[in-house]
Amino acid sequence: MDIGITFYGQLVFYSMFIVGGLSYYLGKRKTNDPKVIALVGVLLCITPPLNLVYLFVLTLKNDEVPDNNIE
Repeated sequence: MDIGITFYGQLVFYSMFIVGGLSYYLGKRKTNDPKVIALVGVLLCITPPLNLVYLFVLTLKNDEVPDNNIE
């Protein structure tokens, strides 16, 4: 079975949307800058195993985001 570059390109393209959305959602809950977290997730889609490891590590991170608006 041959896996061509077209299949790899489609895998990367569709995973950008899925991993980007999941990274942004997890970044909102677990960090102060979700846009940067989502960008790193999208950039790691170039190598598919790394984006899964990234999501796994982000999932294991604590949910607490410090609230800086307390007076």
